[in-house]
Amino acid sequence: MATYLVGDIQGCYRELCTLLEQVGFSEKSDELWLAGDLVARGPDSLSTLRLIKSLGSNATTVLGNHDLHLLAIARGIGSAKPKDRVDPILTANDSDALLDWLSHQPLFAEHPVHPIVMAHAGIPPQWQLEDARRCAREVESMLQGENQLWLLTHMYGNEPDLWDPELSGLKRMRYSINALTRMRFLHPDGRLEMHCKLPPGEPGTEQFISWFDFPRAQPLGKTVIFGHWASLMGHRDDHVIGLDTGCVWGNQLTMLRWEDQQLFQQARLDP
Repeated sequence: MATYLVGDIQGCYRELCTLLEQVGFSEKSDELWLAGDLVARGPDSLSTLRLIKSLGSNATTVLGNHDLHLLAIARGIGSAKPKDRVDPILTANDSDALLDWLSHQPLFAEHPVHPIVMAHAGIPPQWQLEDARRCAREVESMLQGENQLWLLTHMYGNEPDLWDPELSGLKRMRYSINALTRMRFLHPDGRLEMHCKLPPGEPGTEQFISWFDFPRAQPLGKTVIFGHWASLMGHRDDHVIGLDTGCVWGNQLTMLRWEDQQLFQQARLDP
């Protein structure tokens, strides 16, 4: 059995299938872990959702910001952005089943055997693993329950941008969602920087610190797998692995086989 980790699909279904074929993925014995943003800007988000759902317990995905936005659109909260291509999901005959399945996916996942954890954007340096577990579960319980509409309506916004264990209610939920699904840079005082999408080192980023370079009070003890930050074009150090390499933007989809650390990539196939 092998464990495959893959970055943001964003509806790039053909590229995902090509990679799975390349590695000889077995739906019965292998595991596929996906770093969120299954949907949105690519050509076939519908087939992507159907495939991942069909894998059952052999697939583990965390929710990304685009996945949450799709759930909000489906509940009548706002509308799709011009570049989003999610209408086929909303009009499909299995739309309700797919959206219900998506709403029951976690924001934070831990592998039961390997020393890896996954969140779409990462884990803020102020948190330990227990904080990530607790805050993610709080949001998930709202998303999966009778308060889903309230959460999806009020999740948008950049405040609060600084973690405080005393945060509660909407403020705590919004910080958790932003940290787990939208975070890239932090300000020197630890506040989330919610606007800059450039890679570290580019002009205009001098005053910011990438979340994975910000000092932690205590090591997490596990490798954090994340996506979301396409302009990084992948990232790897002793503690984190970023797998979003911008397939939807014309680059490639990246997959890592955990057992031997081999990378596999597929260039964008669809216009």
